[in-house]
Amino acid sequence: MADDVTAVVVDDHPVVRAGVAHWLSSAGITLVASGESAEVAWTGPGAGASVVVLDLHLSGGTPATSALRRLVEDGRKVVVYSMRADDEIALQCLEIGALSYLTKAEGADHLVQAVRAAAAGHSYTPPALAGALAGDRSETRPALSPRETEVLVEWFQSESKEFVAQRLNITLSTVNSHLERIRVKYAAIGRQAPTKAALVARAIQDGLIGLDDL
Repeated sequence: MADDVTAVVVDDHPVVRAGVAHWLSSAGITLVASGESAEVAWTGPGAGASVVVLDLHLSGGTPATSALRRLVEDGRKVVVYSMRADDEIALQCLEIGALSYLTKAEGADHLVQAVRAAAAGHSYTPPALAGALAGDRSETRPALSPRETEVLVEWFQSESKEFVAQRLNITLSTVNSHLERIRVKYAAIGRQAPTKAALVARAIQDGLIGLDDL
């Protein structure tokens, strides 16, 4: 069966773009555009790609977090693919809204899995990111960003994710992304929460909400 996942690759190194294109096409993922600037993700065929594979350090040296933020706010599904193996920047990208953060040392298999997961609106945790998430905690509580906590509490108090999106003026895709990352953070510390009921239990245990809030 043909794979309907499409991708646009943003990287300022032609060799990297060529390599990623080969990996994705070999896995049945269609590369619709690539370029050295994030603008390629908003113009032409790249504007309709299922997933944006974004290098965090484009020409100029400044991390492309503003481009990542704009993509996420536009409802795009982003996989950050970077040379930088830095827990702090990885967690920052997740908090902004990236669905995964991979280092370029992690290779083709992890990138393909991350792109496929992102296309379905899910996070993917490669080895380096698992290490970052495991360290992002105080004792046994995951370190949720203020926005993640806000989305979580709104979801508990709402009938649907669509209502959460309306209340917070964000897209449904963004709501799903936040909830997926929350589950990934809980799983990384051995406290899986695959269902809404499980997340409610975790949130009560961690003092994020009380029974009176439900």
